[in-house]
Amino acid sequence: MAWAQEARGILGFFCLVLLMGQSEGENDQDFKMCGTWRHGGSTRWLVSNLAQGCGDLNISANVSTLSIIGTIMGTNRESAKPIQLPNTLGSDSLFCVYWEPLVDRLQVEVDGQNHTVLKAAGLQERCCTDISQGPNRSVTHMYGIINGSVRTDVISTETRGSYSFFGGEINCKKEFCEKATEETSKVNMIEEAMMRSDIRGSVNSACFQGAVLEMDDSFEGHDVALSTSRSAPLPSLHLPACLKPVGRKAKVVCTYFRNNTIFNKGTWRNQTQNRAQNNFRILEDVVGITVENEIIRDLPEPIKISFRHPALPKNHSRTCVSWDTRKEPNEVTWQSEGCKTVLTHEDMTECLCNHLTYFSILVQVEQRDTQCHLEALTFITAIGCAISAISCVILFYSLCKKSKKKSKDQAAPIHRGLVMALFSLSMLFVLTGLLANVGGEPVCRVVGALLHYTLLSSLCWMGVEISHTFWMVYMIFSDPPKPLIWYILGFGVPAIPVGILVAREDIYGLRGIRPSDDVDNPYMMCWMKDNSNAWLAHYLTNVAFLLIVVSTGLAMLFVVLTKIQNRDEWRKRKTAFLSMWGLSCLFGTTWVLGLFEFGSLSCTVTFFFCIINTLQGFFIMLRYYALERMRKRRESLLDGSSSGSTRQHMLQQQDRN
Repeated sequence: MAWAQEARGILGFFCLVLLMGQSEGENDQDFKMCGTWRHGGSTRWLVSNLAQGCGDLNISANVSTLSIIGTIMGTNRESAKPIQLPNTLGSDSLFCVYWEPLVDRLQVEVDGQNHTVLKAAGLQERCCTDISQGPNRSVTHMYGIINGSVRTDVISTETRGSYSFFGGEINCKKEFCEKATEETSKVNMIEEAMMRSDIRGSVNSACFQGAVLEMDDSFEGHDVALSTSRSAPLPSLHLPACLKPVGRKAKVVCTYFRNNTIFNKGTWRNQTQNRAQNNFRILEDVVGITVENEIIRDLPEPIKISFRHPALPKNHSRTCVSWDTRKEPNEVTWQSEGCKTVLTHEDMTECLCNHLTYFSILVQVEQRDTQCHLEALTFITAIGCAISAISCVILFYSLCKKSKKKSKDQAAPIHRGLVMALFSLSMLFVLTGLLANVGGEPVCRVVGALLHYTLLSSLCWMGVEISHTFWMVYMIFSDPPKPLIWYILGFGVPAIPVGILVAREDIYGLRGIRPSDDVDNPYMMCWMKDNSNAWLAHYLTNVAFLLIVVSTGLAMLFVVLTKIQNRDEWRKRKTAFLSMWGLSCLFGTTWVLGLFEFGSLSCTVTFFFCIINTLQGFFIMLRYYALERMRKRRESLLDGSSSGSTRQHMLQQQDRN
């Protein structure tokens, strides 16, 4: 007949539409025919007669019976026996017929009550999709179906005895896999189909393998491992006992996807840095885990997923990630939040996750935040800080001893303040790695704040040293500020930004520095975290303080040179003054090297930065003893004479300081 030929011609198109045209709800069906059954109001029956194959489907109704007859099943089995429906006071009943071809399930809903005509079978290789409308019988009497519709499309508002549909057979698994792996919003259809089916145990398909388990009262955890014909084994799972919902049985579906393009199309949102990154790839396997009618998060005992993969180069990082389709159904967004990565072997990675969704291993190919020669730099830093700390102790002792003899030495309190700040900075920097590994995040919040405070305090004391030098040389006839003012600037000012930042939880804590030759074994230290807020705090405090100190020192040097370059005293003591000021410029200027750690010279600059700045306490000690030697030589030449101009006396006093 003409209508049949036309239906067959558009069957291929409609099959895909009905298979994939589901809405976003959890109970979406592939076929849905609804209407109002006008009956006599007496005893009613639901009758079915279904056979294996793919042909016609007839839905009819009369005064007492709603019938579903046809050839639509993928497997040969008996449909349900006649079902007696509850009595109703009215003569009209709303009903819907649902057909799910992928799992061979047919359900009928009458007056809000659901009746299963065909229980779900396994996933079908070939399935029948009932999509094309056939010829419908005209009205013969007052009983039948009115307002018949397919989904939301009304077929007829008249009373009809039956509705006919023409089925077409397709390779259901193939079409299903192709569509489910092309659109991100359709991926979870696979889990939903297995959840609705009557399957228990393993499931095989062209695009995935799966396992369906039932968690009953005796469930105490379960290990899931599927065999495969691949050379590499599938991931293995451990499901903890806490996965089971309290007070009821539930199915859990585990799905293993053989990697396809859809999972590599998305982005990776780095939670620590709070930004999306695209320089990654997903390893071959993706695992999805779902519990029936449950949203699982914050498990007290994590699920364990062991991924086996080819050995990766040491400069490629591995991170356990997940994609939650409920939060972002239209775009694949991988996140590391809620998962802990355990590197058990070079070809095996274990993920410990406290929630359920899709999981995989993300490999970052291009490393932009790694440190070259980290082991050597760590060793240099430790040795340099240890030498500086010892030098600071020696210098502090000498300054205290000198103050007892010369109580009017105005520079001694400033030197002592700088020495104390540098000593604290050196000791904390040496111990930060040990404290990070022993104390973890809680200890690192305190140590990181202290380390930041000592760094800012050292920079402030460098500024005080430069300011005091300027005052003694340029403000010859003015008394310098009291030592209390210097101590407030050196120790009090840094406490203000640190006190503000320590109130936030996202600034100080554990910080991992990844070596470029072994990115999966980072060096842990206590410092500012690696996120956008911490980086903003770094620029507003550390970089800002450094720029202020260096720029102020250069400006003061220029003013002093223009002021005294024509004095006789300057001509006589030019070498001594330049030596003194050059050593004073050490207070801060070398830290500017940290601003040039980029490009091809990054590693070289980093080595210079570590060597010079970790030995700063040692250089300050050398400066002090060099000036002391110059002072004693001048005193021996003057032979105790107190003659000389006021300016000569002031410059001499400066050299002593």
